[in-house]
Amino acid sequence: MKTEKPAGTAEPRASPASDQGQRVFEGLAVSPGVAIGTAYVRESGDLQVVEYQVAAGKIEAEVQRFQEAVARSQRQVGKLQSKAKRIHGTAAEELGFLLEAHIQMLKSTSLIGGIKRRIESDCCNAEAAVMAEIGEVAKNFAAMDDAYLRSRGQEVREVGLRIVRNLIRTTYSSFGHLAPGSIVIAEEITPADTALMDPQQIAGFASVLGGAESHTAIMARSLGLPAVIGVTGLIGGINTGDTVIIDGSGGRIIVEPTAKCLSEYEAEQRALARETKSLTRLRDVAAVTRDGVEVVLQANLELPREVGQAMAVGAQGVGLLRTEFMFMNREDLPGEDEQYQALAEIVTGMAGRPVTVRTLDIGGEKISSALGEHMVESLNPALGLRAIRLSLRERKLLDAQLAAMLRAGAHGPLRILLPMISTVSEVQDVRQAMVATAKRLRRRGVEIADPLPPLGVMIEIPGAALAADALANVADFFAIGSNDLTMYTLAIDRGEEQVAHLYNPLHPAVLRLIQFSIQAALRARIPISVCGEIAGDPRFTALILGLGVRELSMTVNALPRVKNRILGLDMQAATRRAEVIMDQYDSGRIAALLDDFNELGVGGL
Repeated sequence: MKTEKPAGTAEPRASPASDQGQRVFEGLAVSPGVAIGTAYVRESGDLQVVEYQVAAGKIEAEVQRFQEAVARSQRQVGKLQSKAKRIHGTAAEELGFLLEAHIQMLKSTSLIGGIKRRIESDCCNAEAAVMAEIGEVAKNFAAMDDAYLRSRGQEVREVGLRIVRNLIRTTYSSFGHLAPGSIVIAEEITPADTALMDPQQIAGFASVLGGAESHTAIMARSLGLPAVIGVTGLIGGINTGDTVIIDGSGGRIIVEPTAKCLSEYEAEQRALARETKSLTRLRDVAAVTRDGVEVVLQANLELPREVGQAMAVGAQGVGLLRTEFMFMNREDLPGEDEQYQALAEIVTGMAGRPVTVRTLDIGGEKISSALGEHMVESLNPALGLRAIRLSLRERKLLDAQLAAMLRAGAHGPLRILLPMISTVSEVQDVRQAMVATAKRLRRRGVEIADPLPPLGVMIEIPGAALAADALANVADFFAIGSNDLTMYTLAIDRGEEQVAHLYNPLHPAVLRLIQFSIQAALRARIPISVCGEIAGDPRFTALILGLGVRELSMTVNALPRVKNRILGLDMQAATRRAEVIMDQYDSGRIAALLDDFNELGVGGL
């Protein structure tokens, strides 16, 4: 029996193994499921650009050639937008957002203007100017601390490459000629490539390049295409026509599988299909344990267009709305009205279900171009001026967010969540700012939430967990961000390959901080939820609930499986097992106790 890994947790490596011709490669598991089909190896999409000087008298013509390529690129993206509308489900929404971002970049005075200035100042050909400009922009993104923001550099690169292709008249390769059930193998799969993939025709894909936070990974999950990326040695190890299995849950690519291996994965495919069909029936079923304890299941949202997905799986609200999407791919800051409109759309879309909105949670170095001279680069972004620290320093930034949230709260229940809180005074300062903002809006005659929204604290650094009793006196609710709490407690960067294996939310220190926070919230009689990755992993469900949590917030795709786990769970038994686990001091023993309980207590459908 294979052990399923969470998406994106496999260590990227190639491990060819030979068993009667069978070869196995391993990489990042970014989109779960099993695909079995015939390999189509796409040639590398790298473009060879030659730089040459352009005579002064021909610069104007070169700029005109560049502008024509930009216009052609805009038309192509427009056609892709039309194609995206014909895709069913959430994939269309995700791709639509991505393509709209590409259109905006193709109209950007910063990017397009920068390329034009390079042509004029360096007297170089347009292709070279494009590659130089996108290289500089991508370099700036790559230096950012946040993985999601780092991946945005790929979007700029993709837009630039589209312009270059139009300059040299080289087009994207289409997948339309492939037979149904084909598996695409490539050095890189871009989000634009996914617009050319019909799930009825393409069974899955694997690539050498890519990250778990990329739009390619997001699109793969939205389309339901099993995918493994970050696979070293993939190109050259697979030939077009080979029989290939993509294990999108385990992060494996099996080439020319043995009859036994093929039979096992075919059986797993059938089991997954039955499970998916069964889980769809849970949408309107309450998450109640076998002994009658109800659990609230909410969704983590990155983008407004994920509201439909949350509603489709029966989410009881939004437990974490990340507001960073409003600050992406731009050099100016969004104003109060723009933020209000985006938040109001989400609150209205949730149709009376509560929405928890987190204030901006990125560091100063990530939006320094927008804030200009007010910001300085931090030597250690993870420990520097970021999240609530940035918001309290730049009050105009915070006030605009609070005003937008208060206005959006007039359309439905809304809560405000503060990231990276470490002291009581930070919460008090934000509450004072919220009250002052409310007074200002009322004087203007603007309709706002009445009463004012609850103000909550994210427990994501050890200092907040250890001060949970004090914070509970000034906060209206807690939300445990287990990802950062684990990272800060263990001094582990999950993105650092050499230490990523040490990242362990079952470390006794992490569990004790979680337990301390839960107990503080229960004593203060304020709500507490968990919104990190462990909330969406059924493996941890019994432990979290056994510690006293009754609200979980997770990615939309994880919600049905967590609900199914809850339906088969006995809360009293889970509580007893949690008590035993909390007496342990060894991570291995803790994991064994938890996994043993899950094996014995699996229930549900």
